Parts: sequence; C-alpha cells; structure tokens
Amino acid sequence: MINANTALGTGPVSAEYLKRHLLHQGVYLERIRGDRVLHEALTVGADPPHLAPVFNLSHTTASRYAAIAQNLLDDQIEQTTESE
Repeated sequence: MINANTALGTGPVSAEYLKRHLLHQGVYLERIRGDRVLHEALTVGADPPHLAPVFNLSHTTASRYAAIAQNLLDDQIEQTTESE
C-alpha cells in the first residue's frame, strides 16, 4: 500500500492511514491478505509448497488455501463441461 507520502520511498503507510482509508469502509487487512493468498493459489494450481514460503504460512494453512482453490478449480471445470 502506498500513499502520497510513501510513493517515492520504500517505507510502509502508517497504521492511521490504513485505519482511515480501509477500516472505516469495512475493509480488513486480513481479508485482503486472504484474498491475495487464494488468488495466488488459484494462479499456481493449488500448490501448498509454493504458498507457504511466499506468504509465510504454515504448511497446514497453505494446504487449506490450496484445498479451497482446488475445490473452486474443480467446480469451474465441472461447470464448463456441463455447459458444453
């Protein structure tokens, strides 16, 4: 995340910035992170050994995300074959 003060540097935005711009709108950082992990899991084909180091997850948590992603991928394939 960047703002006008951090755009040209490498530092993070402040906690106050996040609170003001995200939490007041009902957006939680845990949700953003979870969505990002799931997106990555869908992109790389539900690969727990990839997810664990990239997101600093335990192998159990990485496996859970991979299982969710695999279920979504399987549903997508099933819907595609039913519509053909």
